[in-house]
Amino acid sequence: MTFLIGVVLLLGAVAVLGVVYQAIGAAADRRRFPPPGRLVDVGGHRLHILVSGEEHAASGPTVILESGVAAASPSWRVVQAELAKFARVASYDRAGLAWSDPGPRPRTPERILGDLRALLERARIPPPYVLVGHSFGGLLAQLFAARHAADVAGLVLLDPPHPSEWAPTMPPEKRRMFRRGARLARRGARIARVGLTRFFLTLLGFGLARGPRLFARFVSGEGAGVASRIVGEVKKLPPEIRPVLRALWSQPRCFTAMADHLEALPAVSAAVSAIHSLGDIPILVLTASGPSPERRRQQDQVAALSSRGRHLVAVRSGHWIHLDQPELVVGITRQALLGAASAPDKAPQAGR
Repeated sequence: MTFLIGVVLLLGAVAVLGVVYQAIGAAADRRRFPPPGRLVDVGGHRLHILVSGEEHAASGPTVILESGVAAASPSWRVVQAELAKFARVASYDRAGLAWSDPGPRPRTPERILGDLRALLERARIPPPYVLVGHSFGGLLAQLFAARHAADVAGLVLLDPPHPSEWAPTMPPEKRRMFRRGARLARRGARIARVGLTRFFLTLLGFGLARGPRLFARFVSGEGAGVASRIVGEVKKLPPEIRPVLRALWSQPRCFTAMADHLEALPAVSAAVSAIHSLGDIPILVLTASGPSPERRRQQDQVAALSSRGRHLVAVRSGHWIHLDQPELVVGITRQALLGAASAPDKAPQAGR
């Protein structure tokens, strides 16, 4: 009994030290990595938005960059810098991610799109917009275009999921994967509160990868493979961004926001499934290399939502096309800005 009491007291002391370590580290991160953009109140919570290329504001539509389900504005660093050379471009963080405050829950399509609409209005970024959406962000871009068609000059969709993949009627194996992902994200939030995530991300930053890999395997089982793939994608970003991402993902709220957005995925997918046409809004769909025949057919369906839609395959890219081929994304977006989505002979060649 005495031994058990000692173990409990030791674990309690370690937990308290972890909470203190996390609080000290979070305060230091706020000083080292302040928001690069500005925080805008959208109705009770603030969203972070980074606007570049303001000198081009009068020359055409503004490019709005919409991230994947758990990604945020830092993932667009390279693309945004290049786009800002000829256009006004804005990246932002959805509620709870990166520098943005958590928003009301659950995160429904109406709340997510309402946040974006309010952000653009209060940040004084008038339409028209060319929306560039990666993955989950591609679903949101389609939904925004369906609900605010008059404000949208074009869509560039980077390897978007087909809405049937994550609709409420998803197959049982998909449903299990989806629920497991949300559970792991919430587990990540609990672990981050006692400083463990910060500790192992710090080890990773010093090049000590074995410990973080074993830790990921311990806390997430099969999810460790997903964590390893995410780390691989992060390494494609400029080195100066990596400490920022380590700081952001040491915050429990980022994991909670990931879970919230994963849980919003079926409702968002169902809403996108109800879109039957986007009229003549130019749509350029870029698919990751090596798509199956079924994947090609699905992406062709997305492009066919518009009379000016086109589907290309990025033959040198995985799912994160804006990290693998940022120059391709910049070129395609430039063509969308020029209204050239219906001129295939002029579009950059991504492969077929």
